[in-house]
Amino acid sequence: MKKRENIVILVILVLMLIAIIGVSYAAFSFSGIGNTPNTITTGSITMTYTESDNKISLNGALPTTDETGMVRLNPGEYFDFSVSSAITGEVNINYEISAKEVGAGTIDGSNIKLYLTRLTDDGEEQLMSPETYNEEITENIYTGRPSGEMSLYTSSMNSSESNNYRLRMYVDEGYNPQGDGGNLTFTVQINVYGRDRAIEPVSDVLLANIPEENQYDDGVDTFITGEDPDNYIWYSGKLWRAVSVNNEVKTVKLVTQWNISTINFSSGSSIFEESYVEEWLNDTSIDGFLYNLRDPERFIVMDAKWDATEDIRELGNITRPTGTTIVTDAVGLLNMYEYQTSYRGTDYTDGYLSNGLYWWSLTPFSPSQVCNIGDDGSACSNTASNYSRGIRPSVNLKSSVQVVDGNGTKNNPYRLEGDNDTDLSGTLLSSRYSGEYIRFGTGENNLYRIVSHENETGTKIVSAEPLKKNGTFITMDFGNDIIFSSTNTIGAFLNGEYLKNYVNSSYSEMIENNTTWYLGTVRNGDSYKLAKYMDENGETVTSSVTNTKVGLLRFGELMAGQFNEYSNNIEYWTLTPYSSFHVYNIYSKGGAFNGNSSSTRLYGIKPVLNLKSNVIITGGEGTKNNPFTLKLAN
Repeated sequence: MKKRENIVILVILVLMLIAIIGVSYAAFSFSGIGNTPNTITTGSITMTYTESDNKISLNGALPTTDETGMVRLNPGEYFDFSVSSAITGEVNINYEISAKEVGAGTIDGSNIKLYLTRLTDDGEEQLMSPETYNEEITENIYTGRPSGEMSLYTSSMNSSESNNYRLRMYVDEGYNPQGDGGNLTFTVQINVYGRDRAIEPVSDVLLANIPEENQYDDGVDTFITGEDPDNYIWYSGKLWRAVSVNNEVKTVKLVTQWNISTINFSSGSSIFEESYVEEWLNDTSIDGFLYNLRDPERFIVMDAKWDATEDIRELGNITRPTGTTIVTDAVGLLNMYEYQTSYRGTDYTDGYLSNGLYWWSLTPFSPSQVCNIGDDGSACSNTASNYSRGIRPSVNLKSSVQVVDGNGTKNNPYRLEGDNDTDLSGTLLSSRYSGEYIRFGTGENNLYRIVSHENETGTKIVSAEPLKKNGTFITMDFGNDIIFSSTNTIGAFLNGEYLKNYVNSSYSEMIENNTTWYLGTVRNGDSYKLAKYMDENGETVTSSVTNTKVGLLRFGELMAGQFNEYSNNIEYWTLTPYSSFHVYNIYSKGGAFNGNSSSTRLYGIKPVLNLKSNVIITGGEGTKNNPFTLKLAN
């Protein structure tokens, strides 16, 4: 494939503070050298930049906390600069801000933290949480950043725009200065790289940039293989992995990196068609997965074929099935052949599709058992279909979908044309998509994700991970009463201490004061819909409800089964009863279990709340590294 990459011109206007300021035994010096304007013209693109040697030096500094280092505003304690571009034509600019250690510092970079924000009309927007200096071992071919530099931030521009940034640097509080003799020095140079790139189909970008040793062509599809290839894609608020490219029509099969929810596969049958899982994946109700995807008819194949043929062969012996059971759906699951092919040539525990969680495949093992993947990557082939496991939805991107940004890594996944919004300031949050990240609340518990728009006018959100206190997960019993309310143990905490100590008034006023929470009972083999509705038809809501300001997710709801990572997980409560003494909790390795509601069982807490219809976005991109920031519109 012909790669069309042209170095473009970034206007880098660096507003430098040249000073040495003593603060609490610490001194910072910022220096700039050179001021020569240059212009480069490539095709219809002309950009200018101010050539300079931009350095930030830290001299004689003592360790400090993140809380202090992130807010320093005295002269000499921060470094301001701007990046802008002038673009004509249908061109997308990928750019990246990076830092490179220069000179012979006397303190190791592992003890130095950098913190980057963007300056907005409302103050500072965090772009990168405080991170220790760490140089990338590979280059970024999409921005032009070489290896050996620390990546601070990547983004794109597709029209004339300018952004102002602020960088802080300080010694990590964990560093022990005793006996080092003082006079610590560390210097970095701030660089900005940019390239324009013609928009290209997802299939072409993947096959051109995945090494040949990580590709396997079985004559029908070309599979991506290996331990951790650069096949990450961000679409509709979720991180996906590209699994394969169809050789003929060039569609691309995706699967979510993490479990999205957890439900019973069926009432007892292992047949995918007409199972609860098939219904959940293709549910077009306001709570449904397909309904909450962004423009599905534009992005995904709505009549895709899913091979749900029974297969009892062990891993290592599976060849492409004969395809005797084909299901037509927009959304499906991976089968065992597709899972195994992803780690072809490696041990299954090292394959990139092994995510440390339990999740369903669509391959039957027997009339009542379904193959599912274990937390160690093995195939747990004897799981009864009336049990609960995690769901990793799979879709097929249309051949017309194109990449406009990213390099396929976890921290910079490929972004798709039409799903790569760059300026959402003033946009209603209620217009955004399930899975997108939000900055909400205070302290270490300020990252949330969109669940759905269940009440149609507002936005339901959930904490991205269970609540923590000083880095440790908070656990508690549900309460002797299995019916969630503002007075049982967990409900009283959420509607009392949580609102008081974890959400300040500026955020609390964004929350609807009274939300209806559905408390339908679900047992093994029951439909997920019974958590909200009277029956499996999903037409009449259950009469078992409660009304509070803050609640929990219910069994089978979007994001009920989701973890940010597979390590350091903790079980967390839902509000769905299983029996007179048990309430569902989400197992730390995927799946849902019926935890006793008494004080003998302690699980984590993921607060859920509905935000008002007039909450608007003030910044951010809705990703984990750059979540939306919010305010209440007048």
